[in-house]
Amino acid sequence: MSREEMKRGGRALLAVVGLLSLGACTPAPPPPEAMARTTLMTAPADLQLLCANAVTSSAGAGVKVLPTGSRLQPDGTFAVDLDAGGKKYSCIVDNNGSVRSVAPV
Repeated sequence: MSREEMKRGGRALLAVVGLLSLGACTPAPPPPEAMARTTLMTAPADLQLLCANAVTSSAGAGVKVLPTGSRLQPDGTFAVDLDAGGKKYSCIVDNNGSVRSVAPV
């Protein structure tokens, strides 16, 4: 083996060892019970968008409406919190997509 081949082989080995050592620094993922959203059920995106549309009609055209949070209610509906240009709203929507109420907070 020539001196040049040994240098190339050494560099390749060094690169592999470096990559393996970086991979060893990656922490293990947390257990499922320690992950976000395991105990609180949030509203699906399509239901949140239905609420955003309902708030848009209440807040006025041209106002940017964004869902900021949601949660499952004991009766099976979802409460969605929204921000409409700095004004806070609450919306209740069921699993069928029927918006039951929209109210400023």
